[in-house]
Amino acid sequence: MKTGQTEAASVREILARYRADAPLARAFTLPAPFYTEPAIADAEREAVFARSWQMVGRLDQLRLAGDYVTAEVAGEPVVVVRDADGVLRGFFNVCRHHAAAVLTASEGNAPHFVCPYHGWTYALDGALEATPHLAGICDFDTRDNGLVPLEIATWEQWVFARLVPGGPSLPDFLGAPLVDRVRALNLPALRFVERRRYALDCNWKVYVDNYLDGGYHVPHLHHGLDSVLAPGRYTITNGEHCCVQSSAIRTRDAANPTAAVRQGESAHYVWIHPNFMINWYEGVMDTNLVRPLGVDRTEVIFDFYFTDVATPEAVARCRASIDVGNRVQDEDLAICDSVQRGLASRAYRAGRLSVRREGGEHVFHRTLAGDLKAGLNGR
Repeated sequence: MKTGQTEAASVREILARYRADAPLARAFTLPAPFYTEPAIADAEREAVFARSWQMVGRLDQLRLAGDYVTAEVAGEPVVVVRDADGVLRGFFNVCRHHAAAVLTASEGNAPHFVCPYHGWTYALDGALEATPHLAGICDFDTRDNGLVPLEIATWEQWVFARLVPGGPSLPDFLGAPLVDRVRALNLPALRFVERRRYALDCNWKVYVDNYLDGGYHVPHLHHGLDSVLAPGRYTITNGEHCCVQSSAIRTRDAANPTAAVRQGESAHYVWIHPNFMINWYEGVMDTNLVRPLGVDRTEVIFDFYFTDVATPEAVARCRASIDVGNRVQDEDLAICDSVQRGLASRAYRAGRLSVRREGGEHVFHRTLAGDLKAGLNGR
């Protein structure tokens, strides 16, 4: 049996262990091999990440003609640029000559794109403009050798890309209830301030599971955050590809360092399948992009946003808020690493889900299993 066939058989066998049709009250988590087997990680790259809408940049990075951002989606280098006519375009960041990355910076501005390897030059609309030292070549048409385009879409202040065309548009994927609910939070009032990256020794799904447990772990792991949220007024609303967790804020104690920077009437935590999260408090937001780097390695990219950055006092509050977020993240890092070690143990196969707390996790598991099954069946 060829390697690809062997991997497909392995994925089918692992998928067969999970009952995606089980209602929440009878459901188990994804079995441990979903988190430990390289064949699953390989299948997810194509079936989950290449075929889903992936956040690749912010609109504030792409205001002017020539502004661009680069990213990696499902292991593929991509670039989004605002062209000379003001149109946003997405391309694979791969030179058509010898496959080098045309753009190597994470963001910038350029009148055109020049590959650093052999100088092939592309217009902002992806058209091939110059090919040094190519005189005498036969059967070559520059019109057929521009940068390869990819699908992009925008929502709120973010740009999303999808490697494999087809499937629902971004608005249809998000769904009107989620779009309306997020619109009510007035996200355009928030300004990007800082990005931080965190490395975890766990499968990417461990981090998503932790996020989607409905605050189950908060009283035990996040004592600062627990002092702010009202567990009896914590709600979970699931959509087809999303989950919104909300909690009332129960304290205004300025002496509490967490309460001092987590204010307002309520907190909202939005997950969008498979790997993008929005965490919103009054005047404060951070987003999380969860990137698998290997079967047991993950990077989480945090972007921090605030409404007020105009005064030294406001900047100090921003710094204090980021510090609180960093502390919560450190607590999550440790437990996620611990979970990954346990998933590899012969003592564990799968666990049960809390009906009160883990409905979002149930949606995630069922959706991911559906993606993998569709990928095996060739969509």
